[in-house]
Parts: sequence; structure tokens; C-alpha cells
Amino acid sequence: MFSFNQWLRENKVAMWILTILRVYIGYDWMTHGWSKLTGGFQAGGFLAGALEKATGDHPAVQAWWATFLEKFAIPNAGMFDFIIPLGEFLVGLGLILGCFTTLAALMAMVMNFAFLFSGTVSTNAQLVLMQIFIVVAGANAGKIGLDHWVLPYLRGLFKKNATFHPTDTPTITPTKKQLNH
Repeated sequence: MFSFNQWLRENKVAMWILTILRVYIGYDWMTHGWSKLTGGFQAGGFLAGALEKATGDHPAVQAWWATFLEKFAIPNAGMFDFIIPLGEFLVGLGLILGCFTTLAALMAMVMNFAFLFSGTVSTNAQLVLMQIFIVVAGANAGKIGLDHWVLPYLRGLFKKNATFHPTDTPTITPTKKQLNH
């Protein structure tokens, strides 16, 4: 029986399709991040605009997100001036290089959802859909990339440094002398 999930996670054709998709999405993220890093970026205007979208007859921003924007994001806009461009650039770089691919795609989804919650549709919904395939595919999405070497290396490190094994747990066996009391 055909399993799309298994095909996505194990098939070589899927691996190549995911690589193309990953590089495309990565280029989009990296170029947006780079332009913000080099051209200056101020999140305050975007955040204030998103907060305004929480009012009116048909608000595009839900009240809970507006509260987050008002109480945390806007007062810390300077932090977002740094985090957003850097995050976009690093996510893009990770996807292009195929390094920590699943994490990069997951963090890209987090940013896309933040933009969607802030009332900006643009290409965010499409990117989320494409990134879902990368996240579900797991390691297969990064096999043609640095994950091919990085993930096995990290697995080896964790196995080598693992000191606790449930089979090594000491057990207490009562002696005959203890049983007689």
C-alpha cells in the first residue's frame, strides 16, 4: 500500500524534489533577511500597523495576538529589529545548505505564522504549505546537503556520550539472610 509520508521521507525522487523546494524557499528567506540586514530594518512600523489591524468591524489580527504585540513586541521593537533579519537570513542559509534542515524549516514556519497572525498574507501561506513538506520529510529533505554529514556525526556524538542505559540500572537482590528476617 502506498504511503505518501513514507515516500516523502525515504524516496530518492522525493529527496531531489525536496532539495529544489528547499533551495527555492531558502533563497527567498536569505535574500529577504540579507536586504534587511544590509539596508536597515525597523520592525516598529510593521508592529504598529499590525496592531491597528486588530480593530474595526472585520479585524485581520486577533485580540490575543494584538495583546502580544502591544505588551511585548512593540515595547521590544529594537530586539525584533535584530532578530527578524538575522532569523530570516539564517533560516535561508540553513535551507540552502541543507544544514539542520528540519529545524530551519520549522523556524521559517514560526516566522510565517507570526506574519500571518499580524495580518500579512502575501506569500506566507504558500511558504507554510511548502515548509510543511520539508518538516514532514525530515532527514530526506537535507540528504543532498550538509545534513548528510552533520546528522550522522551528531548521532555518533550523542551515542558516544550516553552514559545512562536502562539495562545498566542496578537492582537490589535480597540475600538469603534478609529473606529469613
